[in-house]
Amino acid sequence: METIIEVEDLVKRYGEITAVDRISFEVHEGEIFGMVGPNGAGKTTTIECIEGLRVPDDGTIRVWGLNPQQDGYRLRERIGVQLQESALPDRIKVWEALDLFSSFYTKSVDWRPLLERLGIADKCDTPFAKLSGGQKKRLFIALALVNDPELVFLDELTTGLDPQARRAMWDLVRDIRDQGKTIFLTTHYMEEAERLCDRVLIIDYGKIVALDTPEKLIQNLGAENRILFGVKGVFDPEPLRTIPGVTRVEQIGERVIVYGRGDKLVGNVVNALEAQGVRFSDLRTEQSNLEDVFLALTGREMRE
Repeated sequence: METIIEVEDLVKRYGEITAVDRISFEVHEGEIFGMVGPNGAGKTTTIECIEGLRVPDDGTIRVWGLNPQQDGYRLRERIGVQLQESALPDRIKVWEALDLFSSFYTKSVDWRPLLERLGIADKCDTPFAKLSGGQKKRLFIALALVNDPELVFLDELTTGLDPQARRAMWDLVRDIRDQGKTIFLTTHYMEEAERLCDRVLIIDYGKIVALDTPEKLIQNLGAENRILFGVKGVFDPEPLRTIPGVTRVEQIGERVIVYGRGDKLVGNVVNALEAQGVRFSDLRTEQSNLEDVFLALTGREMRE
């Protein structure tokens, strides 16, 4: 696959604070590349340096071999950008915003089918201030796509959205990629990155913690699986701790969590409970995920 973005030893400081600390990575054509981490990790600073909106203090950035600072005009014709924080005048209508942004480029697409695809065609004459949060997000995606870009930047796309709107946005991102575009997104939602991204870069305090596919990151972690269930009455967790593969058992009130590894872990736990005559309910399992990877590598929970 063609390498579209090359970042080498990128550094960005704000006074005495180093927001991005010598990170290096590549983004390949046709992939959804995710940069994940908590707020303040350096995600937005990194993506804005690549877009040419911020000037790095050190390091090299190339997008299709071009320098975002020196070749900004040429790059802007080929990229689409949805910023983390965006706004438009309250009274500007959806169609007026799209007409305005279309005029900025030498090449633009008919934005009417774009609105249909994004589900806001009926809001064409609606002023910006009258749009819901999800509708505003969709409008900004439309503005980012109006020049038919080859590379699309989505910065914290679903922050502040309810779960239903967030899932709808995930479908939109997949649809954009299916149109043959490359997507670079940032998020602090690990589930979002795990479901959408072909490769994930985990960043914290300006440094790269890990970079691989979600599947390999989770596989390499070798993390424990969890078995959760409820119990009634007196319960002795000690017999569960002797089961092969079980690493620890936690009980919080009537809720029990068994941690462990192995293909037979669930069956062994259920057999042990039945042998003890334990009345249990709502038994379910949880697999390791990207948040577990983050916890294991950084020793901290995600910071909202």
